Amino acid sequence: MNKLFLGGVTSLLFFLSACAVETKVQQGRMALLYGDPNAAIASFQSAAELDPNRFYFSDFPQGIWTYVGRAYYIAGKYPEARQALERAISLHKDDNMAKLYLGLTLTRSGDRQRGLKEIEDGLRGLHEWLDYVEQYAAFSYGQYWDPLKEIRSEIQDSLGMISRKDIDWQKLIASGEWVGRKLEEEIDIARQQESRDRSRGDDSGGD
Repeated sequence: MNKLFLGGVTSLLFFLSACAVETKVQQGRMALLYGDPNAAIASFQSAAELDPNRFYFSDFPQGIWTYVGRAYYIAGKYPEARQALERAISLHKDDNMAKLYLGLTLTRSGDRQRGLKEIEDGLRGLHEWLDYVEQYAAFSYGQYWDPLKEIRSEIQDSLGMISRKDIDWQKLIASGEWVGRKLEEEIDIARQQESRDRSRGDDSGGD
């Protein structure tokens, strides 16, 4: 009985902790999207302290330290951003959003050579992910991600600029920031559209 009780308590605590992390992340995302990076930093840091290895697969793949680093980047705190983003990549080497923002951070900090490589790797990985979900999840969530290919078109323009080695740094940075923000917005847009389509399907099925 004691073992069952302790097991139940442990499960409850784990559930509550997961809920707390998710709440903090969503609070941070909203602050990030509405232009309050300092509030976002506080929320993401709290989430990272509760679950430092958290990685999100359900919507768009990125780790909690990616969120921390992005918030620091937007706040203009580049040393802190670099530390968080390098930690994100060390935990999840395929975190392409972390690579993109690490590249932006390095570029703004003066290390353009390494920054360019990280930006290119990040953009290429993000483009490949969008292509992947379009192809392999076309009849589920994939159809809701970048349906007009606006994000991929922007990425291709930036990759073309990089390949020509004729780089307008201000334009490249602005493009990378646009891609990062647009993908974050797409999480909610895709989720809402999928929910609406499911609701319509349920309604028609009940007729």
